[in-house]
Formats: sequence, structure tokens, C-alpha cells
Amino acid sequence: MNHIVLIHPAIPQNTGNIMRTCVATNTHLHIIKPMGFSLDDKHMKRAGLDYIKDLKLTIYEDWEDFESKNPGHYHFYTRYSNQTYSEANYTEEGDHYLLFGHEHDGIPHDILRAHLEECVRIPMYADSRSLNLSNTVAIGIYECLRQQDFPDLVRHEVQKGEHFLTEESETKRY
Repeated sequence: MNHIVLIHPAIPQNTGNIMRTCVATNTHLHIIKPMGFSLDDKHMKRAGLDYIKDLKLTIYEDWEDFESKNPGHYHFYTRYSNQTYSEANYTEEGDHYLLFGHEHDGIPHDILRAHLEECVRIPMYADSRSLNLSNTVAIGIYECLRQQDFPDLVRHEVQKGEHFLTEESETKRY
């Protein structure tokens, strides 16, 4: 199973968008406190839309609580790595945890130092400081799923029908 882990998230809209991505990819979301908002925040709920009711979510008091309960393969997304996210192996047997840090400070450095071999980065232009957290999560989980051949994900349109664009119909409105 795949997991997204947010360490000390600060911006409710990012977390709401990530919740939506987790539901769409059948990914369990873990949040490690402290958080910079309440889960009842209207901006987070708006970004998460009606997906939140289907979310698999676990909240932890601190890093030690999370780490002690979740053995598996860790992938720490940080700018402080020489290995790109696409070079990491997400196909090994067992759970895969993609970890992302606070929007302003990233993952605490003491955690990164203890897991240097498990750190990955998303390449970007040298003058860029960072990517948006919810975009970074989407890039990471879809690479993980791509390497796993998109397990349990639908590969054709289901809402309007598999052949929606190729079937001719006078009743369709575009």
C-alpha cells in the first residue's frame, strides 16, 4: 500500500488538495502534528471538496509516534538529496511512505539526517526555491503508482463513459 505523510503541514488549502489526491489514488494520508490549522478549516474543506468523507486519515502526535507504528519503505522528499524521485524504487514489497515537510521549512533536518539514503528530490531550475506542496505530492505519488503499474486505478473514463469523446450523439452538449 502507498501512503502520503505530511510532517507539520501549515497551509489548509494544500492539505485539502492533498486529501483529494489521496482519495483519487487510493492512498492513505498520515499527518504528523503540529498542524498550522484545524481540520475543520473552511479553506481545507473547500479544497478537499466532498472527497474528504472517503479519505483514509491517521493523525500522530509526533514523529516518534508515527515511526514506531509504520514500518516500511520511506521516501523523504527534500531539496537536500542528490537522488531524484524517479530514481527511487517504489516496487519493493511492502508499504511505501512518501514523506513531505512543512511548506516553509521542509522536513526537520534531524529526521533527514537519520534517513539520508531514503531522501529524494524533484529536479527544478536552479533559481527556484521550491514547488507547491500539493503539486509535489502529486508528482511523487504518481511516479510511485507508475512504477507499480497503477494498481487498482481505472484507465478509462467512468463518469461519462469510456467512449464519450468518440461516440456521436445529438444529445451531447460540450
